[in-house]
Amino acid sequence: MTTDPLTGGVVPALSAHDLLAAVPALTPTGIGLQVHDFRRMPGASLTFEDLAALSAAIREALDDGCDGVVVTQGTDTIEETAYLLDLLHDRDQPIAVTGAMRNPTLPGADGPANLYAAVVTAASPELRGAGVVVVLGDEIHAARTVRKTHSTSPAAFTSPSTGPLGHLYEGRARVRGPLPSRTTAPGSLNGASTRVGLYTVTFGDDGELVAGMAEQCDGLVVAAFGVGHVPQRFVAVLESIAATMPVILTTRIGNGPVFQQTYSFPGSERDLLSRGLINGGSLDPYKARLLLHVLLAQGRGSDEIAAVFPVAGA
Repeated sequence: MTTDPLTGGVVPALSAHDLLAAVPALTPTGIGLQVHDFRRMPGASLTFEDLAALSAAIREALDDGCDGVVVTQGTDTIEETAYLLDLLHDRDQPIAVTGAMRNPTLPGADGPANLYAAVVTAASPELRGAGVVVVLGDEIHAARTVRKTHSTSPAAFTSPSTGPLGHLYEGRARVRGPLPSRTTAPGSLNGASTRVGLYTVTFGDDGELVAGMAEQCDGLVVAAFGVGHVPQRFVAVLESIAATMPVILTTRIGNGPVFQQTYSFPGSERDLLSRGLINGGSLDPYKARLLLHVLLAQGRGSDEIAAVFPVAGA
């Protein structure tokens, strides 16, 4: 993005070639680059259709012999788009998603450094098999674990539960240890009208709002208190919803898992799981929603969905 001369605000305007022109340090690396302007729009406006089309374009590029892919976009939705691409990506070549927390009009703009790091990462043999990673601030994060944890800080992207996969030092991508396992669901997203709701449980909630939301959904993710708890008044509502569609139980905390068998009061994790809810494990609510959307859009049945989540959320 850069300044709009008419409004004075910052809008999407720079092409991929413009971005690369701001990173002369890439020339001596010897990495060959093919440039493709895919969309020019804010990250907040991206859709499932956009990401499905991007995934198809990436597969085509890999089929043509590319060793890796870099995707640049606005940071608003990177933690979600990266995981969605990761679910659809079943090749060994890495995909590095990056962006900038400081636009080019600001002192200390981080876009060029992040783009340099993403290109080096995507070209690194050490990242083969890593799937999709998010690269900002010289840190390499798995799409499965990365979160945007600050609205403005250049160090906004972290992996609260695991830390980064690796870092960039002296122009090289270095991975800290063995690459983690991944859950993938490659294939077309045929359910154009698929709608998955995400409901965050809050203090004093009586469950009526989630009941109304469920009427418009094909699946539901519940972001519960703590390790998977809801008010007692929710129990009958969620049990009724779970009888008609997949309901994934996650924690609104954003770090740590939903339990399975510790607490047993009405509205506890044991109680809810016994009533047909599916344990989202350590998947945060946003990632759980994307996984459920992909599975539903691919026509997966309830039994298969219930089998995938324990693996993806482990």
